[in-house]
Amino acid sequence: MLIDTKLPILGFSAYSGTGKTTLLSKILPLLKAKGIRTAVIKHAHHNFDVDHPGKDSHTLRHAGASQMLIASDKRWALMVETPEIKNQPQLSELLQHLVYKNLDLILVEGFKDEFFSKIELHRPSLKKPLLHTKDKNIIAVATDEKIQLQRDLPQLNINDADQVSNFIINYIQLNSHNAQQINLK
Repeated sequence: MLIDTKLPILGFSAYSGTGKTTLLSKILPLLKAKGIRTAVIKHAHHNFDVDHPGKDSHTLRHAGASQMLIASDKRWALMVETPEIKNQPQLSELLQHLVYKNLDLILVEGFKDEFFSKIELHRPSLKKPLLHTKDKNIIAVATDEKIQLQRDLPQLNINDADQVSNFIINYIQLNSHNAQQINLK
């Protein structure tokens, strides 16, 4: 079953070291320049912490707060401890925490085993198998050299952020439930 959201959602699926974060960091300013308000959900395979020892929020969380919300006039962040959860979080659960009224698009890094539209990133030099052969939710492949695909999919240049961002903009326009509300500059 595909994940259904109020907004277009598009993932970047690839093996570690392919350049998902690098490509996203180039695409995000291009989308922002077009007036597209984007959220990113990133899957982390390891224990991580965005809070730092010595900060009050870190002290309070480690003192026993199961949720710690820290806020300023510029941003806010919610840290939620989930020791009772033994499995990886599901994307559908994480999507519930976004503030949709401030967004036009959700980009997802990782979660390659979940069912939603994705762009596969592939570098033949890494000698990893193609993902689109087993994942029918892949709608395009971004690669650094022309490759033979097993399905008829658009091939994008992984090193051309403009091309990839234009593909995303077209995807938004075709898949937005509120296409008229997206004001592309």
